[in-house]
Amino acid sequence: MTYCVGLRLNKGLVFMADTRTNAGVDNFSTTRKMFSWSIPGERAITIMTAGNLATTQAMISLLNERSEAVADRDPGILNQPTMFQVARLVGATLKEVIAYSTPSSPSAADQFGASVIVGGQIKGGKPTIFLVYPEGNFIEVSADSPFFQIGETKYGKPILVRAYDADLAFEDALKLLIVSFDSTVKSNLSVGLPFDLQVYESDSYDVDRTARIETDDPVYKRISSRWGDALKNALDQLPPYEI
Repeated sequence: MTYCVGLRLNKGLVFMADTRTNAGVDNFSTTRKMFSWSIPGERAITIMTAGNLATTQAMISLLNERSEAVADRDPGILNQPTMFQVARLVGATLKEVIAYSTPSSPSAADQFGASVIVGGQIKGGKPTIFLVYPEGNFIEVSADSPFFQIGETKYGKPILVRAYDADLAFEDALKLLIVSFDSTVKSNLSVGLPFDLQVYESDSYDVDRTARIETDDPVYKRISSRWGDALKNALDQLPPYEI
């Protein structure tokens, strides 16, 4: 399992992904799930993946190969005219990989399934994020749905729903995501550090604002500890319910 979030703000986009993969309770490993492509001054694209690792790695490899191919022969992620077309390409590639990998039995489709968050900006368009399903179709963020999650989503969603604001500064948005990820880590062993994060500022066409939060990161530890204390204090201040 995994946990990834793509968040759209008025200032730009924020992406965060864990790195844990597992094949059982005693077999954990670390694998990057966030990937980026850019052409300075023209486009910046980020993808995060969840699901079958062989499927997602094959999809990323295909996207990388085709981004280096001749444009009129095999259009790649770096020559699509809009983010909508990028999402279509990612969806088609994901569907292709799943179809190639899946045996004929109906139950095998879930085994090789995956989902993808793809976001970024291409010159002439606005920053945006898409959620791509295993079937290849996708949806786009909106004012009513300003963020997408994939993987183990249920534990980290409540804080996002309650505290998200489109006017958040990047620093506050990262703090919000760290709380969301910390809540998930404490509830599910299949999600874990390190966390990869990226901030994309509108019209920058730059994917270089990245960081990795390791287990011993002092800021992460402070946020985790203080969030736990804040929840306990808030519970103490609530009125008692007597029956």
